[in-house]
Amino acid sequence: MSFVTSLSTGLRRHWSHYLTEAAGVAAFLACTSVSSVLINHPDLPLRAWLGENELLRRCVLALVAGLVVVGITYIPWGQRSGAHINPAVTLAFWHLGSLRGADAFWYIVAQCAGAVAAGPLLSWALQRWYAHPDVNFNLTEPGPAGAGVAVLAEVVISGVLMWVLLYALHTERLRRFTGWLIGALIAAYVVVEAPLSGMSLNPARSLGAAVGAGRYEHLWIYWLAPIPAMWLAAVLFQRQHQGAPLACAVLAGCATKPAHGPYASEPPQFPDPEGNQ
Repeated sequence: MSFVTSLSTGLRRHWSHYLTEAAGVAAFLACTSVSSVLINHPDLPLRAWLGENELLRRCVLALVAGLVVVGITYIPWGQRSGAHINPAVTLAFWHLGSLRGADAFWYIVAQCAGAVAAGPLLSWALQRWYAHPDVNFNLTEPGPAGAGVAVLAEVVISGVLMWVLLYALHTERLRRFTGWLIGALIAAYVVVEAPLSGMSLNPARSLGAAVGAGRYEHLWIYWLAPIPAMWLAAVLFQRQHQGAPLACAVLAGCATKPAHGPYASEPPQFPDPEGNQ
């Protein structure tokens, strides 16, 4: 079957999963953007109540971001698609052989489309509230330390997140709690890492905010850092915990499944028609 035929077949069979990925990215961007307006805009009551303590405001935003991720992960549609909502995650799972190339292609197209649709819509709906410097269109931008530190920070947090995700999915006692673990990790990142890079992890999320703001000068950071970081985490996971030879670990879909041990069980395959069970 040619790749073009696979694309057509995948679209016909799995369009609802692709739509879930688009909606998931859009929902995450919308929830975090509205929360950012409510928490950070100086004319709104919640900002007045929280005061000028930036750490406290980040903690509230972190709670929202973490819970949104948990919600998207555990709804039936999210469980069926795998709730990747991130091109870097999708590419890592494609590398691991957990979804076909055609599905990976459509996942990424859908994720970016959802983000690109949501960004301008949010900018139109929230208008001056969204454009206020304290909200700044919910953009991900480097902190005062500069772009180099932002790239390094995104590499670290992306690699760690992918490692935790793979470990949880390959560990029977943790698999059912994977969404909570990732939500908690993202919340911690918002609190601790956001001052360095804006805490993206997600090329599509950053793309959507950039399109809404019409500002692209820092977008390269959030495509350059997360994708290779998550790929490297997948390679190292296969090498160290699944026993794959290095030459095989770096090739998509070439990993060897261990015969026994905590990593012997396969991770979920995507899309998963039984994901809500």
